[in-house]
Amino acid sequence: MGVTELLLMGVGLAMDAFAVSICKGLAMRKVNMKQCFVIALFFGGFQALMPFVGWALGIQFADKITKIDHWVAFLLLGYIGGKMVVEAVKSKNEDVEIEQMDPPLDIKELFILAIATSIDALAVGITFSFLEVNIVEAISIIGIVTFIISAAGVFVGNIFGNKYKAKAEFAGGLILVLLGVKIVLEHTLGL
Repeated sequence: MGVTELLLMGVGLAMDAFAVSICKGLAMRKVNMKQCFVIALFFGGFQALMPFVGWALGIQFADKITKIDHWVAFLLLGYIGGKMVVEAVKSKNEDVEIEQMDPPLDIKELFILAIATSIDALAVGITFSFLEVNIVEAISIIGIVTFIISAAGVFVGNIFGNKYKAKAEFAGGLILVLLGVKIVLEHTLGL
């Protein structure tokens, strides 16, 4: 998997974090740069950590299923991406209600949100073990991309509100599904 695919994977995985970052930005009268940095750091950090954990787990049994590894990658990416697309379509008309403007950051809440938005990355990490991906390069790219996109999400939420949340999640899901299809085509058709 090349840098382009890893960048696309990072963008796709970051869309959940982007959507949550938009919600965080909605609650700010003016973007608090310190809070923006902490939000982006949590999401980027967990988005980098989870694929590593998945890779470490997957490497344990990767050699046992090499004949079907591309199908496993396709199914995982297809499921994750499909779920994101369905959630985006379902939540298209839902607006986030803000209870309090400029609330202090709740680190426990941010921790839970970072885990919740990076569970998909754990499954992607498992596929990395089958595809012999350079894990340091992969998690670095995914973490940095998510950091940047999450910081941007805070600004987007502050400026535009709920307008782009569902669209971002839909696009991220579609990217993951297409990457899964690409992996299967490469392995089955030798593309």
